[in-house]
Amino acid sequence: MELDSFFEKAVAAAEHYSLSTGINCAVIDLEGAIVGGSRSPGQGQEFCRQLEKIFPGNELNCNQVHRYGSYQAERFGGKYMFFCPMSLLHWTSPLYRDGSVVGSLICGPALIIDSEDFIRNDLISGKNLPASEVFRLMKLAADIPSVTTERSRSLSELLFVTASGISELDRIEFQIHQENSEQQKEISEYIQYIKQMENSEAEISRYPFEKETDLIDHIENGETNHARAVLNEILGNVFFAAGGDLKVVRARVLELVVLLSRAAVRGGADAEQIFGMNYQYINRINSFTSVEAIASWLSRIIVKFSELVFDMREIKHADAIQGAMQFVRENFQNKISLDEAAAYVNLSPSYLSKLFKKELDQNFNAYLNQVRVEKSKNYLLNTEIPLVDIAGMCGFEDQSYFSKVFKKFTGNSPGKFRETRGRRESDTHEIHSEN
Repeated sequence: MELDSFFEKAVAAAEHYSLSTGINCAVIDLEGAIVGGSRSPGQGQEFCRQLEKIFPGNELNCNQVHRYGSYQAERFGGKYMFFCPMSLLHWTSPLYRDGSVVGSLICGPALIIDSEDFIRNDLISGKNLPASEVFRLMKLAADIPSVTTERSRSLSELLFVTASGISELDRIEFQIHQENSEQQKEISEYIQYIKQMENSEAEISRYPFEKETDLIDHIENGETNHARAVLNEILGNVFFAAGGDLKVVRARVLELVVLLSRAAVRGGADAEQIFGMNYQYINRINSFTSVEAIASWLSRIIVKFSELVFDMREIKHADAIQGAMQFVRENFQNKISLDEAAAYVNLSPSYLSKLFKKELDQNFNAYLNQVRVEKSKNYLLNTEIPLVDIAGMCGFEDQSYFSKVFKKFTGNSPGKFRETRGRRESDTHEIHSEN
């Protein structure tokens, strides 16, 4: 595919980013497809394909994942970090040209923890996998870069700065996109059609409410082209009836924006995301100084809302679960709760609890205790640290409860584990033999 100068510049920046950071960086278009940049086959692709073979039904649509991250980055001010359904970390920043998003820079995959811990404690915990499959996954995961939480945030910030440097936009206020000539042609033709009608003046000026119904149906079904065609007919009527009065046009367009957003939500788009974008759109309506600019702007909203009417629940669920798991790993030594984890990933506690049960086959507290037990093993290998201190260092209320939970997960008491030095290899062999 031949790229224009804007995307050539973006691809070059993505390649420099990757070379200097050691993390894959690519340029994606509005469909989420990669158009250029650095995408090393050794960093994640083979790992994901292997996971798809091991866990059928979890096939990964990378373009859909990319689009999800890109939409979220636009929503949250230009940068967003997320986990894909394969539990790998990515971060992205949108690219703007003439005030509109035309693509994004996306980086990843990366691991936020040690690859072996990631495989054993997060990915295959509770699953009966042969030792050969576990070894293969570990070997593939070893090629994926590991980053600390602090470094990942810095890398995300750097990507945002890079994308901002590429984007052709004003830092304070986006430039209004030039009018869409084809759209204006369709609107003009419809206005001429209205003028030529032989009905009464009252009938000519009647607002086409039936067209709104058609518009809602097309948005709910994600039918962008049909929705835009109906929109142009509605706008033709609005512009004709308003007689060039921008105040009237803005009022009717605001009604359409609200109508479109509700239709998108009914069609399956994420309500929080849609209404967050909706708030930004409504705040911009007064910045337009011509009906042509308003028409072009509203047409782009239709495209955006229609694109969001497709199923990204699995991606959002994976992102939320991985975010909550990261919160636990970073705060296991503290007294944390389901409510705090839910707030961290912007979900209700009850919904996050359901996700944990569905995706991990265990509740939040069980996962928290599992992480604490795994962390305690490292401390137990140091015989100078008293068991009571280890219990406190890993977030347990007291030594008695620590011992009870530890034995539940490992089959041994903390003291026995310390005495045998864990014997990790034999333990792993015995577990697979039992399975």
